Amino acid sequence: MRENWFRVEKNSKIYIAGHRGMVGSAIWRALEKTGYTNISGKTSKELDLRNQLAVERFFEEEKPDYVFIAAAKVGGIMANNTYRADFLYENLAIQNNLIHTSWKAGVKKLLFLGSSCIYPKLAPQPLKEEYLLTGPLEPTNEPYAIAKIAGVKMCESYRRQYGANFISAMPTNLYGPNDNYDPQNSHVLPALIRKMHEAKASNSNEVIIWGSGSPLREFLHADDMAAACVFLMENYDEELFVNIGCGQDISIKDLALLVKDIVGFEGNLRFDASKPDGTPRKLMDTGLINSLGWKPLIELREGIERTYREFVQLTIDNA
Repeated sequence: MRENWFRVEKNSKIYIAGHRGMVGSAIWRALEKTGYTNISGKTSKELDLRNQLAVERFFEEEKPDYVFIAAAKVGGIMANNTYRADFLYENLAIQNNLIHTSWKAGVKKLLFLGSSCIYPKLAPQPLKEEYLLTGPLEPTNEPYAIAKIAGVKMCESYRRQYGANFISAMPTNLYGPNDNYDPQNSHVLPALIRKMHEAKASNSNEVIIWGSGSPLREFLHADDMAAACVFLMENYDEELFVNIGCGQDISIKDLALLVKDIVGFEGNLRFDASKPDGTPRKLMDTGLINSLGWKPLIELREGIERTYREFVQLTIDNA
């Protein structure tokens, strides 16, 4: 495969699928910061990405040069395990339509964003790109993981069969502006922020946390992830998907204690071990992207402090 197929021009037409979400909005900010001026996105009401004909009409009209696929149906353990059919069907439909239509429309380059949950539940740590499909997945989020694996393989296959410059990146657990704080469907970090904040506001003496607290997780601020995505779009043209992470993990218990300290909640934490823990550990091996010249800039505490300030402002604005 040739390196440096082309250079992305600053006025190139760039479409971000999922531009209102945490990931897509971060990529938009990173593109603007880097000097790109012709960025577009559509809300789900304006464009239903599950609808193949609607997606094809959009590409015919807009003719984007570059595409970032940040659109997905996402959620935490409970949401993944409860809405298994929805997570499988909707994610397959979204990425199938976007990847296939990008090829038909002659898109110059596409970046598909997956998830660290694509790796086997008990894969060796840290997770190297070559560990994909070497063992069983974590059962609670298997449908979502299978959809994301299919997206990776679609990019790989369209590259092999048609020569399309479609690449994939696998971010670790993300947090930051425009995260989902829904009490039923959020991931662990935004869930902890909301729980601690509400407990503090109501003078509660206890917060209950799902699981034993022992699983280890890695967390990356969305702005670091977005910078990595722009970096890959500009500099990486190979078939192998690329991990995006910080290379350090933390137990859920220690994460909860950190959030507790940042929020200023003074009550007790009770871990409900009857609830599922999920994968014991998920730490990304970031050797590949580091070797290309990218590293994250935002430390975990700093990132959570920024995120909590944004959450407090959000609650004030929505009051």
